[in-house]
Amino acid sequence: MTMPEATTQERDKGMKTRAADVPAHVGVIMDGNGRWAAARGLPRLEGHRRGVEALRATVRAALDFGLDYLTVYSFSVENWSRPIEEVTDLMGLLKRFIRHDLRDLHKAHVRVKIIGAREPLQPDIRALLDEAEDLTRDNDRLTLVVAFNYGSRQEIAGAARAIAHKVAEGLLQPEDINEHLFASYLDTAGIPDPDLIIRTSGEQRLSNFLMWQAAYAEFVFLPMHWPDFNQQAFAAALTEFATRERRFGGVSAAPKKSKFLGGFRP
Repeated sequence: MTMPEATTQERDKGMKTRAADVPAHVGVIMDGNGRWAAARGLPRLEGHRRGVEALRATVRAALDFGLDYLTVYSFSVENWSRPIEEVTDLMGLLKRFIRHDLRDLHKAHVRVKIIGAREPLQPDIRALLDEAEDLTRDNDRLTLVVAFNYGSRQEIAGAARAIAHKVAEGLLQPEDINEHLFASYLDTAGIPDPDLIIRTSGEQRLSNFLMWQAAYAEFVFLPMHWPDFNQQAFAAALTEFATRERRFGGVSAAPKKSKFLGGFRP
């Protein structure tokens, strides 16, 4: 994967090129690989392979647009119920993505952060995830958050369990618990909540993805399957986001007018 290089000025001064109407953090539910393949008479694995290509293009676009965070839903806890052959293929694609793309991500100053449960994973996969995080830890141009073996209900239950242990040990009092403390026990601690969540394939649900963090996110649902997602589709979603009026429960003073991205307008 060839990533656009950060300029010397951007690297040295930490400058951001994100326009005012571009979200800092975008989450993506990459849905529809299997349906894309079935519509073309191809095996599901080919849909997943093309999905990896779409992911590469999406990371490049996120760098071009100046996003700070991109979170992708790559494998859910529910995905283990798929046929063993498909799960094996998905694990193989993950390994190849990290082995082949990690160096380019690092050169482009992309930090990789993995969220989700690692204990059930095979040791070689855990080692690869650790390597990706360790190598890119100090990068600050874009944080690529990969939700792998992730489920938001499980994440929330785990945070509640950890806090309960702290209370039982006398390290926390019940009155200490508020939304900020609770968020610090989630997998995404230290990562800002997503401003925008994009889902492909026409489905309109979260499917156990960032349910706590998406409390005030905007949503864009696209009818295309994930392998067809590209920079133009990404730009269209960001253009739609730029028209949204985000009040966070308050009242706005004036209607919002979009002035998003100029040359990237589809």
